[in-house]
Amino acid sequence: MDFATLKEECLACRRCGLCETRRHVVFGQGVATAEVMFVGEGPGANEDEQGLPFVGRSGQLLDRYLEAIDLDRNKNIFIANIVKCRPPENRDPTPEESAACLPWLRAQFVLLRPRIVVCLGRIAAQQLISRDFSVTKDHGKFFDKQGTLFMATLHPAALLRNPGSKPSAFGDFVALRDKINEVCDHTYPK
Repeated sequence: MDFATLKEECLACRRCGLCETRRHVVFGQGVATAEVMFVGEGPGANEDEQGLPFVGRSGQLLDRYLEAIDLDRNKNIFIANIVKCRPPENRDPTPEESAACLPWLRAQFVLLRPRIVVCLGRIAAQQLISRDFSVTKDHGKFFDKQGTLFMATLHPAALLRNPGSKPSAFGDFVALRDKINEVCDHTYPK
């Protein structure tokens, strides 16, 4: 299966009740050759409206952090979410919703074969790294899972609510840049 076919099938998904309230499926955005994949928990209102991940205020903050380390969703990364449809009132996805959507994320992962996966926030980190992962304690650390490096950082929306955490989150992005230079085929400026 290729990305176009996967996206077409995902856009028609009716695996859980989130399909009843969504405006758009948020498949993801980026390049199919990305060595770095970012994964959030799920779309918010702006993302549901536009059908793209991280396009609201938190997406603007994420884009600034990405730009600072020479990453760009249109050039060298891929951004996706655990669930592809917005949970009502921006609540956390239920375990059933996450389980219904994870095959889409796994298929994206298989097609991309990223060298590094960055979990944006607690929900993504607990789904992809460890059920008991503490993003406040373990952010910025890399974990090797079958040859792919996983790292979590604070979700950009959490940084907007708690601006005092921005410096430590930015430090995670600097560590990411350094790790990219160490393990990926492309290097980025320091």
